[in-house]
Amino acid sequence: MSRTHTAVLITGDGIGPEVIGAARRVIEATGVKMNWIECPAGLEHFEKHGEVLPDATLEALKTHKVALKGPTATPIGTGHRSVNVQIRQKLNLYAAVRPVRSLDGIATRYKDVELVIVRENTEGLYSGIEHEVVRGVVESLKIVTEEASTRIAEFAFKYAESRGRKRVTVFHKANIMKMADGLFLKCARQVHERHPRIEYNELIIDNGCMQMVRDPSRFDVLLLDNLYGDILSDLCAGLVGGLGVVPGANFSEEIAVFESVHGSAPDIAGKGVANPLAAIMSGVMLLNHLGETEAGARIKQAYNAVLASNDAAVRTRDIGGQADTAAFTDAIIARMK
Repeated sequence: MSRTHTAVLITGDGIGPEVIGAARRVIEATGVKMNWIECPAGLEHFEKHGEVLPDATLEALKTHKVALKGPTATPIGTGHRSVNVQIRQKLNLYAAVRPVRSLDGIATRYKDVELVIVRENTEGLYSGIEHEVVRGVVESLKIVTEEASTRIAEFAFKYAESRGRKRVTVFHKANIMKMADGLFLKCARQVHERHPRIEYNELIIDNGCMQMVRDPSRFDVLLLDNLYGDILSDLCAGLVGGLGVVPGANFSEEIAVFESVHGSAPDIAGKGVANPLAAIMSGVMLLNHLGETEAGARIKQAYNAVLASNDAAVRTRDIGGQADTAAFTDAIIARMK
């Protein structure tokens, strides 16, 4: 008898309910038995109930240890702290993993992109420690610790080894932030000594970004601090077709939260036109994490086939088609059958 898996489901804001709903449909179409624990978080919940991240949602994540999460909105320049940052810090989801690869049927100027971003998720400038020193002068603190830097470096090298990757590259700004980024580099170098079979190199981040857009095929696994990892995630998504085609996951030692890289896209929310592929791909990562690799492979083969068909009638507008969210999802499910 097949096992039933329990996972938390956070639909989030904006297009979140649409794309997470599509991912749920695709996962359930594999026949894998899922018990979804639906929990709220985000701006819309805040506006209705006065809390952006309920304690009950955190407790569910701690209890069930696996989640599929939609995007949550964060006010710019004012208002509550990012839900994503809060979840990552409160649950110690220290490692963000974001695979980026070229997809047949999605035309870009780049081919054969196949890299993975490993991002430190709990500190850096996203620690959120800011204050006004005097009127008109704000200080924002970048927190870098040896413990967190070593931990994320170990994760990156072990990830590379377990998946047959060959190289880890650190992007940094240690020429300017000699102590903060210097400590991050020191820890990465020390960890590399314990993993000598993996090639290791370093690039100053501005040069690294230039090298990335010139030839992304030279990169394999990128090891980055919190801010740099956030920026490079979007940059690399642009190499392969946009935020709608890049999945992601956040790991602690015990908990895994799977979510796409894109935001809540309020301008298209409720219109049924959002691309659900990133959420579906994140769902594949969730299935693989649960050991349901055959089901994950079926979904991957199905969306690859849909994209490779170059049929505009079943592709969403952001990737050159005319389909809505439901039609694209239906096409993937049909290919699975």
